[in-house]
Amino acid sequence: MRALTVEPGVKGSLSLEEVDEPAPGPGELLVDAVALGVCGTDRELADGEYGWAPPGADRLIIGHESLGRVREAPEGSGFAPGDLVVGVVRRPDPEPCGACARGLFDNCRNGNYTERGIKEIHGYASEVWTVEADYAVKLDPSLAEVGVLLEPMSVLVKAWEQIDKVGSRSWFDPKSVLVTGAGPIGLLGALIGASRGLDVHVLDRAPDGHKPKLVRGLGATYHYEGFANVIEQVVPDIVIEATGSEVLVFDAMAATGAFGVTCLTGVSPAGRRVSVDAGSLNRDIVLENDVVVGSVNANLEHCRRAAEVLAESDRDWLTGLITKRVPLAEFADAFNAGASEVKVVIDIA
Repeated sequence: MRALTVEPGVKGSLSLEEVDEPAPGPGELLVDAVALGVCGTDRELADGEYGWAPPGADRLIIGHESLGRVREAPEGSGFAPGDLVVGVVRRPDPEPCGACARGLFDNCRNGNYTERGIKEIHGYASEVWTVEADYAVKLDPSLAEVGVLLEPMSVLVKAWEQIDKVGSRSWFDPKSVLVTGAGPIGLLGALIGASRGLDVHVLDRAPDGHKPKLVRGLGATYHYEGFANVIEQVVPDIVIEATGSEVLVFDAMAATGAFGVTCLTGVSPAGRRVSVDAGSLNRDIVLENDVVVGSVNANLEHCRRAAEVLAESDRDWLTGLITKRVPLAEFADAFNAGASEVKVVIDIA
């Protein structure tokens, strides 16, 4: 079978190779791949910025945004041939910390977790893959075209859960949310905000194209004139920062109204410096009871809830989020997508 692999830490090593088809172990599903989502993490792996091959291996099969159909399932697993499934990305560490021992491996304390397609376990970028039934999520059959969005959706399900947990420390009745960044994470965050009946504002840089159309399709307001212009129009109760831009991170912290919550989901590159009025920022956060919380990854329960959110969402809008599809043989096009694209998917089936 064909699989996309990298030699971790080696820029330009991404290639499509012939590898042996996996055999399912006890309690595992054998799955024929349907599609694979490509995100910034995959591009960073291809650029050699990080990545860890399985023990004893030189190369890593990448891919963590999966979608497939079950070919074989063990009896009593709850799955059957033909089921549409997604594989969970992270696994708890073998000697689990307190969080991992309770199924909260997205909040691992010691960093000894592993991840499909990223850290020490082969991923889902192959024509056939296996997954433990306990780490597979069944999707509604109607999600065949968009089920590959489950993994990024699970990240936003968790982020909104964190926002709710922070808000519940006192009376919390948010009316508005500002999302910075109209990539897949930002737009899925906006989708959840719109489904809650909030006044949703999304900031990006593109004046036209897919992104403004998708935002307006949610009944939300799209902005591209800069952060200051947005804040003139709305003082958000919640900010979801999805760009990782150093300047926007600090702007977001200072933007909310009293008792505001800023959830950081974008990862900034290290080594960049910005000038910040730390005194004013600290004063606002303390005197307004504001909170800044980081959120990354998702656990099994988040993934299951993400499947429910996708099933409840408008299919046409979700389909519009996937702005580019390429066949597996042309995988390089997925890793060189332009800034105007939203979600890029490799069709494997």
